[in-house]
Amino acid sequence: MSFQSTILIHPGLGNSGEGHWQTLWQEQYNLERIQQRDWETPIRTDWVQTLDEAVLRAGVSNVILVGHSLACVTIAYWAEHYQRPIKAALLVAPSDTEAASYPSGTTGFSPMPTVKLPFPSIVVRSTNDPYMTMERAQDMGEAWGSELITIPNAGHINVASGYGSWPAGLELLQQLDHL
Repeated sequence: MSFQSTILIHPGLGNSGEGHWQTLWQEQYNLERIQQRDWETPIRTDWVQTLDEAVLRAGVSNVILVGHSLACVTIAYWAEHYQRPIKAALLVAPSDTEAASYPSGTTGFSPMPTVKLPFPSIVVRSTNDPYMTMERAQDMGEAWGSELITIPNAGHINVASGYGSWPAGLELLQQLDHL
């Protein structure tokens, strides 16, 4: 499989380790991974700046961002701040940084950004994600102007939830690639 667009993988907290679909896609399709300085105690302004630098290096207009968890929130903050006309974004299992259950250690990711994204996007949510309720994911998807895809009982759509290479996710990425 090859892509027409430049695909930038952006993991969330912990950097989507071995066996995670983001890591597998990166390795299998030679995709670029955005490298944040701090994967465990991130600061929003640092993550947004690093994301912007990666998008500018890649050429902006032909970029598709693939975010997981906290990276989805980062992408929304980045879009609000920079309004860059990228091609699209695949936002998988966004985490609710305002929830009482959200892990501590992040700085500046609350409140959740609610700006309409200036590019096409798909938000993929699970019916039992421990980091974002279905209702909250619906609210974020609507605020961001995203198409909303629901996967039953998929947890946080990560290795712990049984998601390795995730072919259905690749189909969504291909859909965005052909816009």
